[in-house]
Amino acid sequence: MLRVDLLTREFPPHVYGGAGVHVAELAAVLAQHAEVRVRCFDGPRDAVTEASGVTGYSTPAALSRANPALATLGTDLVMADDVAGADLVHSHTWYANMAGHLGGLLHGVPHVVTAHSLEPLRPWKAEQLGGGYALSSWAERTAYLGAAGVIAVSAGMRADILRVYPELDPERVHVVHNGIDLSGWRRPDTGSSTVQSAAAATVRRYGIDPDRPAVVFVGRITRQKGLPYLLRAAAELPPEVQLVLCAGVPDTPAIMAEVVALVERLRETRTGIVWIEEMLPRPDLIAVLAACTVFVCPSVYEPLGIVNLEAMAVGLPVVGTATGGIPEVVDDGVTGLLVPIEQSDDGTGTPLDPDRFVADLAEALTRVATDPEGAAAMGAAGRRRAEDHFAWTAIADRTMEVYRQVLSQA
Repeated sequence: MLRVDLLTREFPPHVYGGAGVHVAELAAVLAQHAEVRVRCFDGPRDAVTEASGVTGYSTPAALSRANPALATLGTDLVMADDVAGADLVHSHTWYANMAGHLGGLLHGVPHVVTAHSLEPLRPWKAEQLGGGYALSSWAERTAYLGAAGVIAVSAGMRADILRVYPELDPERVHVVHNGIDLSGWRRPDTGSSTVQSAAAATVRRYGIDPDRPAVVFVGRITRQKGLPYLLRAAAELPPEVQLVLCAGVPDTPAIMAEVVALVERLRETRTGIVWIEEMLPRPDLIAVLAACTVFVCPSVYEPLGIVNLEAMAVGLPVVGTATGGIPEVVDDGVTGLLVPIEQSDDGTGTPLDPDRFVADLAEALTRVATDPEGAAAMGAAGRRRAEDHFAWTAIADRTMEVYRQVLSQA
């Protein structure tokens, strides 16, 4: 049987964003087609997890105080040595790309990269990493140009890859969308009375009023997620509309301070501002989503956005920025609304007219949040779209097709 080693920074229970969700779901469905071994960061896993083929790595002690990017490359070296015996290695995000690149060279096997984002399109990371951003950019570029195959999670992402790395042969860049585990994302009101009671208690615990319309955001506090634009738009929403922020893990103290100031300003003029900073377990997150009227994705950079699929699976309409892969997920006017944006081409994605973007975002959110029947219809259409186009079984089949193509050319 084909052995595939998946290399990733994130893997349960240490998941911080969409890439970690993606790898966890992909590993599960690929196991029906191949022997899958997962190699991840954040230290050894428990005995049960390790028995299932998951190996966690700690930062080498000698690099424990090094720049985070350099420490990452140290972990990659250990992972690269351990992929001996694999038929193919498949890395996710720059954190693990160099492990895949070096492991492929060392052991003479093809390396496939899945692009969840691109370092040149996230220049604000220099605020976090300093000179480490140059290292992460070098690692990503080296891995992409050396890869036997590159998987983009959307057609928009594929276009970005070929624009940023024009040396790549377009034939080596394939589109395989992110997916959603539909069985794990269902509204509480479709479950047992116990599930419904637990969901209602969760909503009350977080201070959400289920009788008021609500806009909900889920994501990390990063420049790419566009949270400051949403907070400015929220000031223009009707007073009865709540804003629920499931937002944490700030990239830098500076953006955290900006978000705190904007939230405090909102709370001076309106009620119903709920900020949940911890990462919620899935049942709690589903309860929060189901209690709201509309999901918002104000990102200025978003290759696809698994959070949009999760919201759609729970039956929420999505108001999202018309950028990256979001238009491939949100069917404008059917499963939600797309907010137009003209962006800088300097890699930051900054709106050229931020006031217009904020006004258009506020208008779209108001339109959906104040029309509960229309919102419910869009949400139902979103669930159907998730079922028809983003089920993991189809994505596993497509990924295996890429593997077979890459192996036939090795």
